[in-house]
Amino acid sequence: MLNQFTISELTARLASREVSARDATQACLDQVARVDGRLHAFISHNPADALAQAEAADREIAAGVTKPLLGVPIAIKDVLAVKNQPLNCASKILGDFISPYDATVIEKLKAAGAIVFGRLNMDEFAMGSSTENSAFGLTRNPWDMTCIPGGSSGGSAAAVAADECIASLGSDTGGSIRQPAALCGCVGLKPTYGRVSRYGLVAFASSLDQIGPFTKDVRDSATLLGVLSGLDPRDSTSVPQPVPDYTKSLTGDIRGLKLGLPKEYMIGGLAPEVKAAVDAAVKKFQELGAEIVEISLPHTDYAVATYYIIATAEASANLARFDGIRYGARVDGADPIELYSRTRGAGFGPEVKRRIILGTYVLSSGYHDAYYLHAQKVRTLIRNDFLKAFEHVDAIVTPTTPTAAFKAGEKSDDPLQMYLSDIFTISCNLAGICGVSVPCGFTQNPRLPLGLQLLGKPFGEESLLRLAHAYEQSTPWHKEKPAI
Repeated sequence: MLNQFTISELTARLASREVSARDATQACLDQVARVDGRLHAFISHNPADALAQAEAADREIAAGVTKPLLGVPIAIKDVLAVKNQPLNCASKILGDFISPYDATVIEKLKAAGAIVFGRLNMDEFAMGSSTENSAFGLTRNPWDMTCIPGGSSGGSAAAVAADECIASLGSDTGGSIRQPAALCGCVGLKPTYGRVSRYGLVAFASSLDQIGPFTKDVRDSATLLGVLSGLDPRDSTSVPQPVPDYTKSLTGDIRGLKLGLPKEYMIGGLAPEVKAAVDAAVKKFQELGAEIVEISLPHTDYAVATYYIIATAEASANLARFDGIRYGARVDGADPIELYSRTRGAGFGPEVKRRIILGTYVLSSGYHDAYYLHAQKVRTLIRNDFLKAFEHVDAIVTPTTPTAAFKAGEKSDDPLQMYLSDIFTISCNLAGICGVSVPCGFTQNPRLPLGLQLLGKPFGEESLLRLAHAYEQSTPWHKEKPAI
């Protein structure tokens, strides 16, 4: 099945003319038609447009053109602007809005020859950990349809795990790439803040958001990161760092590298099967020649509270633009205030409203210094914890999630329990460092994927991918497929 190939497998076969881009794209479209009625990873897709792109790619291949992603079908989270495609952020408030331009990452994908198709489901405005907060319905986990795929990029993870696309893009504000990748059994990479342009990404929390890939193996993540990275003058937070060939770091040799094991992450709420899988992974790293060092990240306990002050404050400011005046859906009122109130009341879902209210509160007069300013100071302490640790280790190893995927509806009535699903991933965004989740095993009954998280130094993606690749290649987990 062509849709089951990795990027490297598909591009090799396309270059040798064993297969065509049209056939590969059709295989993905056939898989979407076969499984997505049950899975619901996609909000929408345009088969005719995808096949037209594929035929154009085949013409380029026939002409001898070489590009890193030529003919590779890649699906997109519904928070990234793709010209002439719907952009809803899985919300009612944007109505029938069509994007008038491409996000920078989409420009880069197209320039690299990728076939950009489909809008993937997500938690509304990327606010959630389960993809249950979408105005377009729930996405399910391809390993167990009664379970959630994680969030907010649940559609992106589920589509890759179910072979509906070769790879996908998501966004990560507090774990929204790594957490669903862990729960769906694929690779999810969150680059360093500033490594990948955010131009064309609908903002949730601007100081935390990063775009990154979901892939079937680490090599594909390295390939996609190389395409997506680089300075963009349209994004003032984009950093002028050189972009290496990340695939060259995948040597398999990690002898002498030091891995930090933070004692604060082995908490009471960690499921026994998750702990056992992470312990086994740590032993595997030792067998491969890495040195394991216990480290301390002393401000870890404050990460969730700090995150939900900063993220909601920034969300409150960013989502003020959705008012029914300039674009999107509108519910008329007798005056502008009533129009705003009715439009936002009808257009936003409960979780988005909750976070806007929280964010507005912490920014309000009398509370700004007590909450928001205080949280920013604690954020600095959390970042300094990591920078201090990285003086002694090359990367940090942790669980990605405290448990495997939970049942749909299980945590819907308890926002705090839902927020704790991201307890191991949030600190990475607060510190602005890079992180990756790779498959590290399965629970027994039911059989659900588990993820191992590796955290790297700022702009240390080469070492991070080198470690992740060495581990992946010495274990069988990434080769397993759900029986969907």
